[in-house]
Amino acid sequence: MEKRWVFKATPAPEKVESLAKSLSIHEKLASILCQRDICTFDEAKAYFRPSLEDLHDPFLMKDMHLAVNRLNDALHNGEKILIYGDYDVDGTTSVAMAYKYLQPYFQGKIDYYIPDRYKEGYGVSSAGIDWASENNFKLIISLDCGIKSVDKVAYAKEKGIDFIICDHHLPDEQVPAAVAVLDPKQSDCPYPYKHLSGCGVGFKLMQAFSMQNNLDTDELYALLDFCVISIAADIVPITGENRILAYFGLRLLNSGAPLRPGLEALKELAALKEDLDINSIVFGFAPRINAAGRMGDAKRSVAMLLAKTKEEAFEEAKSINESNQNRRVHDTSITKEALEMIDQDAVLRKSKSTVLFKDNWHKGVVGIVASRCIDRYYRPTIILTGSSNDGLASGSARSVHGFDVHSAIVECSDLLEQFGGHMYAAGLTMKVENVPAFRERFEEIVARTITKEQETPQVEIDTTLNFNQITPKFFSILNQMQPFGPGNMAPVFSSECVYDTGSCRVVGDTHLKLRLTQDGFTEFDAIAFGMADFYPKILKGIPFDVCYCVEQNVFRGVISLQLRIKDIRFQS
Repeated sequence: MEKRWVFKATPAPEKVESLAKSLSIHEKLASILCQRDICTFDEAKAYFRPSLEDLHDPFLMKDMHLAVNRLNDALHNGEKILIYGDYDVDGTTSVAMAYKYLQPYFQGKIDYYIPDRYKEGYGVSSAGIDWASENNFKLIISLDCGIKSVDKVAYAKEKGIDFIICDHHLPDEQVPAAVAVLDPKQSDCPYPYKHLSGCGVGFKLMQAFSMQNNLDTDELYALLDFCVISIAADIVPITGENRILAYFGLRLLNSGAPLRPGLEALKELAALKEDLDINSIVFGFAPRINAAGRMGDAKRSVAMLLAKTKEEAFEEAKSINESNQNRRVHDTSITKEALEMIDQDAVLRKSKSTVLFKDNWHKGVVGIVASRCIDRYYRPTIILTGSSNDGLASGSARSVHGFDVHSAIVECSDLLEQFGGHMYAAGLTMKVENVPAFRERFEEIVARTITKEQETPQVEIDTTLNFNQITPKFFSILNQMQPFGPGNMAPVFSSECVYDTGSCRVVGDTHLKLRLTQDGFTEFDAIAFGMADFYPKILKGIPFDVCYCVEQNVFRGVISLQLRIKDIRFQS
């Protein structure tokens, strides 16, 4: 699929020159920092050397005093509290974190609850509240959910149960009448940082509880491995406070001290390298933690994360890993089916959006399938499945760069039973009979609002670079810009008129392994995933432009720099 190369705006030369001199770094690196609004020595110091002292005061968050006071009341009155969370990675890490921290203070008075994805659906459920009532819980702390649970919180109140909501999703005009609603995205919340994960909001509650009760901060900061897993898996921006939490979470994971038994088990089953990074979490930890909720009971993920012994952890982790393997089978078969539905339908092939429904698809993988469909047909995509028992179709939406799929779904709200999500991902439920009307309405909205640029995948490029500028010192500073992720992506460079030295070969059927040079002297190994179609032209020695990230490659103990190719463009 042809990609559009988009070059970031060049910062003011005087800013770049000043920063380069103050930090004694290459101007190309200074330019990248300025593009990220890091233009002074102090800003660069905070960026390269994050500090836990720069975490915001949790009491700046709306309702935080109310939340901590209610939690302390429960502690002093001997009330039972229930930690309630969503079934995805953010939700389960949130629950594990809060339970782990509060359990020593609420011994015998605390438990956790994860709703069944298929029986109860997303968010706070009546079944969960009933279970809490039957077991004499007086306070529920909801994590990564609850901001839209107006009716459920009212139902809990009727049963004598209070709620503290910790969420990070966009609220509706009416918020639940909970004792406290902690969500920095509330329009009247003065909290300075708006992009915390659900686990991040839960962490701020634990931080406030710790501060008010003068507790040891070491116990609090020992929870940051949970935070970085949630940040990576939930694809929130790795900027500001998230960057601090992620930085120290990764440092905890890579400290050399034993990991939590559950994480150690996951690391071994995923065959991850020693130095864990955001990608390790996204592709190693996250799919397996998620698989428990997709294919069965997400409570197993929490049990694994909280396991005290290696034996207990590995028993849970092996079961979860099997769920992940089953998930892959469903993912592959349903993706194949979905793509065939598009390929065989002339109208669908030409549409600006994709909305597919089949009643026997596995609900746990529809979000993954939507992403796979976008890889082939680059456009906003919704995959729905349903049940003949309740007459409802539910599923997941995924979007393309720059298009707000959540806003498009809002315009179809009269056809929906419930929905929620973000700009690029959402969940929704409707009556099966409404699917045709929804498909038609959604297509009309997308066709009317999507721009030409949004219909083409893009590669965003930080700056151009000559190969001879890529030195060990250059990479060392580049590497210190980690952790990378949304809002702080790994820098992408472009170089013109490069060619392969003659070692280009196809690997794994669809990938290319190359050794590139630009000037005939400086050479770099390169890997280009999914670009085997370029092989014939490259073999002819035709020069081309390339955009790429610079990374470190370790092969048989030898460390070298390698280019990870993002796209190749032949000069016309």
